[in-house]
Amino acid sequence: MRQQRMFEDPPFARQLFGNTYFSWIWLIARLYVGWQWLTSGWGKFNDPKWMETGAALQAFWERAIVVPETGRPPVVFDWYRSFLEVLLAGGHYTWFAKLVLLGEIAVGLALILGAFTGIAAFFGALMNWNFMMAGSASTNPVMFALAVLLLLAWKTAGYYGLDRWLLPALGTPWQPGEIFQRTETPRGSQPPLPAHQT
Repeated sequence: MRQQRMFEDPPFARQLFGNTYFSWIWLIARLYVGWQWLTSGWGKFNDPKWMETGAALQAFWERAIVVPETGRPPVVFDWYRSFLEVLLAGGHYTWFAKLVLLGEIAVGLALILGAFTGIAAFFGALMNWNFMMAGSASTNPVMFALAVLLLLAWKTAGYYGLDRWLLPALGTPWQPGEIFQRTETPRGSQPPLPAHQT
């Protein structure tokens, strides 16, 4: 039977992504990425082409699926182009546009407030990935890279935010937080002190 081994992260990575001392770095990244998402979503919220008809998203998808006679098409992968064609044919841009703008606002607010930072960064990266797949470069590569770094630093990225209290209270699926660990303490004994990151 082969012996299993656990490989440790490099000390530098453990410190950068897991030590609250470096949380100020992630605060800067969080505020930048969060502000970009929030302003982008808010701009769409005030635009009837996004909020009412979805015409702006329809036009974006229509440009993305065009295959020029010469040169490279905006969407490189055929399966993704087919996916967009199905969405266009079904008129799904009407509700999908609202989903996009509300997602942008939600991700932006969560990152700015430092609430569920890892989850917010994941959905932000997912939106960036979809925009890039549809042929939109713009700031998406930079935003995607920062979102991935925030994902790696999920334990401490929201330390200067609401996650400072949310993570210890709620925990994770593999490590329940204080709220879910409450049991009756026998008389004469004291509950264990909560662990804090250094």
